Amino acid sequence: MTDKRFSFWQKWLTYANIMTVGVGLIVAFAGNSLLLEIHNTYTRQVFFDNQPFSTEVLVFKNWLFGIIGGTIVGFHILMIMISEFAFKRKERWAYKALWLGLLSWFLIDSTVSYYYDAVYNIVLINLVALVLIGVPLVATRNEFLAPE
Repeated sequence: MTDKRFSFWQKWLTYANIMTVGVGLIVAFAGNSLLLEIHNTYTRQVFFDNQPFSTEVLVFKNWLFGIIGGTIVGFHILMIMISEFAFKRKERWAYKALWLGLLSWFLIDSTVSYYYDAVYNIVLINLVALVLIGVPLVATRNEFLAPE
């Protein structure tokens, strides 16, 4: 792989994670906005028989979205730092760490979402993030899989 091609995928990885930090901030601070209306609509359908959120549920949801959003931000800032430093230097551990972090999150989150019939979360959030971040990892695999 040429340095220019590797650099393209490395930057894609960084920018995908920057965008996801933005999503985390929206989740944390604008969870009831138009930006998350589709997610909120499906949540009401699946968990609340399509009824509006009560005041108590809305307060609880806002708290959960705050901590989930903060977790999203922290996880993806860590991925950005790995991408911009160790991954860029083609350190094998960085490649493995990005895959392990991405896949462990995806599998746990998607399994729990599926168990609770929240398939919309898998489709709207999880698969999008998996593809967005997984594509540059697949594209650069040969740079990291050579024998040490």
